[in-house]
Amino acid sequence: MTLKTSVFNRTAIFHFCWLPFTVRLFYSAALIVLGLGYVFALLQIQIVHAGQDGKPGLSIDDLIIAYKGSSDKTHLETKLYGSMAGMLPEAEREKIIGWIRDGASREAYEEIVAPITQQYCQGCHNGATPGLPDLMGYDKISAHVQTNSGMSLATLIRVSHIHMFGILFLFFVMGIIFFHAYVKPLWLKALILVTPFAAVILDIFSWYLTKVHSGFAWVIVISGVFMALSFAAMWFISFYQMWFYKPSEELIKNN
Repeated sequence: MTLKTSVFNRTAIFHFCWLPFTVRLFYSAALIVLGLGYVFALLQIQIVHAGQDGKPGLSIDDLIIAYKGSSDKTHLETKLYGSMAGMLPEAEREKIIGWIRDGASREAYEEIVAPITQQYCQGCHNGATPGLPDLMGYDKISAHVQTNSGMSLATLIRVSHIHMFGILFLFFVMGIIFFHAYVKPLWLKALILVTPFAAVILDIFSWYLTKVHSGFAWVIVISGVFMALSFAAMWFISFYQMWFYKPSEELIKNN
C-alpha cells in the first residue's frame, strides 16, 4: 500500500471516550451554547421575515419580498406586516396601511399617522438609532411609502460578510468538536463537515440572484435546510458519543 493510499484510507481518530472529563465537559458546554444560539438564529429569521406577504408564518413569498421586493406593497407596508407587526396594535397598523393605500397625503398624515408614530415609533425611529430609518415627520416617512424593491445592494453586501464570517466561525468550532466523532463511512463524515460551508456560499449568492429571478428564493430555503441538517448531525452525534457511546472493537483497533 502506498503512502498516499494509506493516508486517504486512515480512519484513526482521538475519540471522545479517550478525552479527559474536563475537555468533554468544555465541549459539551460549547455545544449547548451553540445549539441555543442556532435556535435563536432561526427565531430571528422568523421574526424578521415572516408575515411580509400579509399572511402568518414564514413562506417563500416572504423571502421573495425581502430580497426582490414587491410590486404591490410599499417598503413600510412589508415592515408593518413583517418584523414590525408586533410593535403596535393591529388597529393602529391598519390605520397606517390605510393611509398609504389612500395616497399618503400630508393632511391625513397629520391627522391619523403622526399621533401613532409619536406614540409607538418615536423611541426607535427618531434618527438617533444606527441602522433604523427616521420616521418622524411627513417627508421622512414618505420616503418609505414607495414601491418596495427589496434589500439594497449596499445592505446585501454588508449582511453578506457578517453572515459569512459568522457561519464560518460557528461551523469551525462545531467541526473541531465533530473531528473526535466516529462516523463510517469516512466520506459521510467529510460530507457532513463540508456541507455547511458550501451551503452558506450558495445561500448568500442566492440572495443576489433572487433580486434577478424570484425562483432562486427556493435555493435560499434548500441551502438553509442542508445547513441545519449538518448542524443537527454534528451536534447530536458529538453529544451522544461524548457521554453515551461505548467504543466498538473496530474503533479500539484503529486507535
